Amino acid sequence: MSAAPPTSSSPALTTAVEAPDAVPQAKAPLDFALLAVAIAGVSLSAPLIAATAAPALAIAFWRNAMAVGVLSPFALLRNRAELRGMGRRAFVMSLAAGAVLALHFGLWLPSLSMTSVASSTAMVTTTPVWTTLFLRLRGQRQPALVWAGTGLAVLGVVILTGVDLSLSPRALAGDALALAGGIAAAGYVLLGAEVRRTVSTTAYTFVCYATTAVALLAACLVSGSALAGYSGTTWLKLAALTVAAQLLGHSILNRVVRGLGASTTSTAILLETPGAALVAALWLGQTPPVAAYPALLVILAGLALVVLADRRKG
Repeated sequence: MSAAPPTSSSPALTTAVEAPDAVPQAKAPLDFALLAVAIAGVSLSAPLIAATAAPALAIAFWRNAMAVGVLSPFALLRNRAELRGMGRRAFVMSLAAGAVLALHFGLWLPSLSMTSVASSTAMVTTTPVWTTLFLRLRGQRQPALVWAGTGLAVLGVVILTGVDLSLSPRALAGDALALAGGIAAAGYVLLGAEVRRTVSTTAYTFVCYATTAVALLAACLVSGSALAGYSGTTWLKLAALTVAAQLLGHSILNRVVRGLGASTTSTAILLETPGAALVAALWLGQTPPVAAYPALLVILAGLALVVLADRRKG
């Protein structure tokens, strides 16, 4: 069930917060176009976080809290009846997705200061592997092409980031946190795919992000992360991160996962790694590693195999 999109908002924002639920096969071309927009949005995440002078957990909190602020008028006015009638199962699963998303942020972001960025990235981007495993545990037998495509896509990330595992206890702990963050991300994608069968993007993301924001607020208070006192430039970067990574990134991913499925969506997220490298090159003047381009091709090849497998299943 989905409310009509607001007429006063921009097309991009309207797509991010709401989308009519149609037959998945009929909207596949649009879903792939939106998926490209979402990957571009999340690819801005790492460069923006790197350029934002605020604690990592606080950044994660504010991007979710600001997103809830943007979604509130739509959810509470346009989707109020749907929120009231979501049903216990959908509502609980939306809460669970928000808690798991907060867990993903809470595990992965601290790992960046404990181990190398390359190792952390390689560990957290194992998400599609766990997604495929979880689907198998739920009784959904995945075609060999899905396993091959997932492995090939993860190999593309390893080509770009390398595997820089250290034997120091702190680095190993950081690697373990990042790996757990990747597992949590898989749970987030799968829960979202399930809820989106019956719930609109706006209603789901509103409940999910609100839960994530509350959980991260608690984490910030416990850890002593500063939530205010930033410069005006920092607040602008937090706003940009919210629009790019949260509303045009995560929200659109939550929109397309209904039509494209969890395997394709989670595999496509791996494109964030070379995407962030290219964004950093254009915006921050950081020369992308030589491996960025072949890695991008390998990830795309892996994604193509997963998409082909999903179409054969359909």
